[in-house]
Amino acid sequence: MCMSRSNRERTEQTRQALIDAGRRLFVEKGYAETATPEIVTTAGVTRGALYHHFEDKKALFRAVIECEARAVAAAIEARSASCDAPRAMLIAGASAYFDAMMAQGRTRLLLIEAPAVLGPLASAAIDAENAEATLRAGLAAMLPEAGAMLEPLTSLLSAAFDRAAIAIEVGAERRHYEQAIAVLLDGLADHLRR
Repeated sequence: MCMSRSNRERTEQTRQALIDAGRRLFVEKGYAETATPEIVTTAGVTRGALYHHFEDKKALFRAVIECEARAVAAAIEARSASCDAPRAMLIAGASAYFDAMMAQGRTRLLLIEAPAVLGPLASAAIDAENAEATLRAGLAAMLPEAGAMLEPLTSLLSAAFDRAAIAIEVGAERRHYEQAIAVLLDGLADHLRR
């Protein structure tokens, strides 16, 4: 019993070491310029260990992206959970999203590299299960009148958040984007309640 648990722990440690090394190198050099020998050297594992856990470099990259997306969603959920009103939850979630995207390399990984490497549909699917899912739930609570427009509104606002994160990453004034998000949400609520 202890032996198998120890093996599972070692297996998970190896997998996590590969993900951590992959993330570090993908951020530093980009996906295309990162070679698998560098990944295994940085992780301190063998090439066989890499291919035991991941089919190829792209599969490792996908695992990195999934971890990053889960971290963003967790940050949003943690911050918005303390709010009572749906609007306050969405505003807090927006702020948490921008904070989470400030992690070194995260904007590049999630918004630039992921669509290029995994394709826009796969990248969007990962987002749909994570940050976009929190946005959808918040919009559903704040805008129960949205009905069939909930999905398109979620998709459009998610894209707006992503564009804002890219702009903030390159030096745009974050508070202006947070104010714009509040104006958009209030405008949507006013329009749907008419």
